[in-house]
Amino acid sequence: MKTYRLKVAIAAASFGLASAAVSETGTVSVPSIETITIIGTRDQARNIPGSGAVIDAEQLRKEVASDINQVMKTIPGTYIREEDGFGLRPNIGIRAAGSERSSKVTLLEDGVMIAPAPYSNPAAYYFPTTMRMQSVEVLKGAPLLRHGPQTTGGVINLVSTPIPEDYAGSITAVAGEYNSRDLHVNYGGRTGNFGWLLETVQRDSDGFKDIDRSSRDAGFDIEDYVLKLGWEGEHQRLLFKAQYSEEVSNETYLGLTDADFDRDENRRYGLSEIDQMDNKHEGYSLVYSLDLTDRITATATGYYNEFTRDWFKLGGGGSVIDAANDGDATAQGILDGTVDISGLEYKHNNRSYESKGVELNFAIDLDDHQVQIGARSHEDEMDRFQPVELYDQVNGSLVFQGLLQPTGSNNRLEEADALAFWMTDTWQVTDALRVNLALRYEDVESSREQFDTADRSVLGGERSNDSDEWLPGASFTYDLNSDWQILAGVHKGFSPLGGGAVESEEPETSINYEAGVRFSRDTLFLEAIGFYSDFDNKTENCSLANPCSNGDTSGSFTTGEAVVSGLEVQAGKVFTRNDYSIPVNLAYTYTEAEISDDNPTNGFRDGDTLADIPENTFSLRVGLEAPNGWNNYAVAKYIDEMCVNVGCNRANDRFDETESLFVVDFISRYDLNPKTVVFLKVDNLFDEQSIISRTPDGARPNKPRTAYVGLEYNF
Repeated sequence: MKTYRLKVAIAAASFGLASAAVSETGTVSVPSIETITIIGTRDQARNIPGSGAVIDAEQLRKEVASDINQVMKTIPGTYIREEDGFGLRPNIGIRAAGSERSSKVTLLEDGVMIAPAPYSNPAAYYFPTTMRMQSVEVLKGAPLLRHGPQTTGGVINLVSTPIPEDYAGSITAVAGEYNSRDLHVNYGGRTGNFGWLLETVQRDSDGFKDIDRSSRDAGFDIEDYVLKLGWEGEHQRLLFKAQYSEEVSNETYLGLTDADFDRDENRRYGLSEIDQMDNKHEGYSLVYSLDLTDRITATATGYYNEFTRDWFKLGGGGSVIDAANDGDATAQGILDGTVDISGLEYKHNNRSYESKGVELNFAIDLDDHQVQIGARSHEDEMDRFQPVELYDQVNGSLVFQGLLQPTGSNNRLEEADALAFWMTDTWQVTDALRVNLALRYEDVESSREQFDTADRSVLGGERSNDSDEWLPGASFTYDLNSDWQILAGVHKGFSPLGGGAVESEEPETSINYEAGVRFSRDTLFLEAIGFYSDFDNKTENCSLANPCSNGDTSGSFTTGEAVVSGLEVQAGKVFTRNDYSIPVNLAYTYTEAEISDDNPTNGFRDGDTLADIPENTFSLRVGLEAPNGWNNYAVAKYIDEMCVNVGCNRANDRFDETESLFVVDFISRYDLNPKTVVFLKVDNLFDEQSIISRTPDGARPNKPRTAYVGLEYNF
């Protein structure tokens, strides 16, 4: 009975029930008001009937995590294409889902979708602040069908700071190079059945790049605020969460020529001096959970998210970079500011997003079967109104000339209405065999209206797309003995096309397989999982940040049949010597991602490499924890070069791919007393910089060696 109760708890946690605490005796308690996790603990991730990983509060705290890219690099099966060096707008891919502004993975915060418009415009120009997260969960394989809409590669759930059981709080203050300052403060508690939490993160930095002929920095300023209110009765729970954040960052899409990158990776051309992102996000959710009987729990979730952004930046800079890379002296002079040019277009990439929905889920305990049945009704929209400012470059300075009001693609509305249904059954067939069956249905209606006049009095064009898919999946784990476990699964994947799709387009679908083996004994854990994804019609989401392989910057592009396969390996072991503890964790991923059939329409051929998926990624985390409270950690991360466009393996052109990157981060912590820790952190210890992105407008680097000192105080 002890083993059975533990396995049921693991299965329940992996499919989004209330956070369950499993005691050493195997009994389950649910003390928390919050229903936030899709996996649970790190140990539970190592037993689910699929594959997954949990970056827990301990790792986030020890590594003083502030950049989600660096966190995700320690998880097998994930691909990161950095952009600005600070992780402000991540590009995260999982298995067969490319990184494309994280638009091909389902992003959740506390179980609620957090992409600006998850169906019509899923590109993650907003991403929650990593510093306020309690854990990061990644779920892959057939069990991800409980979530959506992206069901090919994986689901990422960011678990925020919970309401504490008693009155408690913490302060983390960090100061570093480039005038970098981070502050994280939270405080909350419970009185009777009520609980509350207040939290803020304040971040600012001058950035590590130097802009030609300018006193303006290349940094950012971020403010983030959260309020949680909870109530818990005998058979019911209620949680309200409100979040508000704003960011101003002097970021650009303009990179460097390769020659200039080789001379100074951290240079920025004066053409990008006035580029700036300004955004605001607010989100609200209300979760109500009711125990209808001792076997049935109903959970209703309502949510609303609003995101506005204006990324004012140079357009068309990529063509100047390309010309300079080809040896055009005039183009190089324009970049250097020694050649005058008129008619430079700086666009207000001004968009507002809204998403809202209601979700209802029933969790049913039928002894050997843990069943979930649920549905979600969702609406989202994007309003794009993007005027263009005209500038001339005169004697190396930018001179304003005029304003163009937006029409056509710069003035449009896109929206989507979606209805999703799911049913899952975690069936404990025997003490050794656990089977998960899942079925999901997605019905998506999307549309676009485009206007020929700034006042939207003349409609220039309309398009719409309706799609619906049934998505079945099945997986299992089988315990060969107390140490060894095998697992396997298969499921149909789906990716909606977005608001720019036309009626004739079909959504991306795939059949995804995985199979593997796990070994666990004492502090040693080993896992190896092979995966294989077969696409009928692989698609790309087009944007300025990630132009499609045909050059489009909006809508979607179908690349055709494709196969993505690979192997994920992870291992963990805690060594002890005298009174020292030495935790070691390794993650490795090998991936092949190719077009699998000739596509004469697009010019692709069988064997063309897909974009944004590296062949090899690797991470190694090693710690040395001393009995006197002085603990040290090193985190090594490697990622191969990646294609910028489909088929770079045939082009044999260095401008068509990024460079490989190997970095080591170092953290040293000392416990002054049980409540206070001081620490030193050095990112990129050996100061290795590479071309980590060429999309959309030239070569850009990762962050150079950067040192921080900080204080953590818990009260």
